Amino acid sequence: MSTFIASIGYGLVASAVLALAAVGFTLQFAVTNVLNLAYGAVMIASAYLTYLVNSAGVNIWIAVVVAVATGSVLSVLLNRFVYTPFQRRGTSPIALVIVALGMTLIIEFVTQAIAGPTNVSYVMSQGATVGFGSFQLTVAQYVVLAISVVAMLGMHLLMTLTRLGKAMRATSANRNLARNCGIRTDRVITATWLITGGLCGLAGAVFAINSGSFGATSTDLFLVLLLAAVFVGGPGEAYGAMLGALVIGLATEVSASVIQPDYKTVVAALILLGMLAVRPTGIMGARA
Repeated sequence: MSTFIASIGYGLVASAVLALAAVGFTLQFAVTNVLNLAYGAVMIASAYLTYLVNSAGVNIWIAVVVAVATGSVLSVLLNRFVYTPFQRRGTSPIALVIVALGMTLIIEFVTQAIAGPTNVSYVMSQGATVGFGSFQLTVAQYVVLAISVVAMLGMHLLMTLTRLGKAMRATSANRNLARNCGIRTDRVITATWLITGGLCGLAGAVFAINSGSFGATSTDLFLVLLLAAVFVGGPGEAYGAMLGALVIGLATEVSASVIQPDYKTVVAALILLGMLAVRPTGIMGARA
């Protein structure tokens, strides 16, 4: 029982990291109609630049700002110089997926060529262990939880209370109709890449913090968890991504307390397959 309770704590932290990535990923897909499988590569590139700043003596929680900026810049550049030219040529969605996979390899191999093949770690303290009973988390893990909660609240306020958020929702629902109503959809799409890229970079940094050490290909398996969270919650649904992240994060960590931890990704894949068989549109997606 103590192991089970401890795994719930780890599952909440894993869900927090996953939620940051999943919300950004699903909003990119909803607004831009691009399944950006290079998302994990951008995460790890952002984490590496944060590592360089952290190694220069900057506190990791301050250096996280570098990850946010890196993710935003890389995402906007990907859209401007890669995805948009292909979309203007009428490239099919499946062809864009292949392009995104190619960009994943390019970003990962360039990162590995610069940073080297060995894993690295941030210079930081995990802090004291705080909790009750078997539920024990470090101060750093509580900070990760807090960052995720604040980011999710910020996205909720953005989507519901701001003109940009409403324009993003309109563009996601029907881009042509939104454009005919006077919404500058090109600017909305650029802003979407900027915001979701920031979430991607932040997710990369907290992923590296939670993992302890990371390498250029560390997010390859994480992408499986990310896709599972997005499709379990409902593709294009920000709140569905949050719910999917909670389901996948808890399921993988709790299952690790029962079976071999190496099978966590398999558990996520099985949940994804089950959801696709029963409800392909996800928990919060439309039935039609």
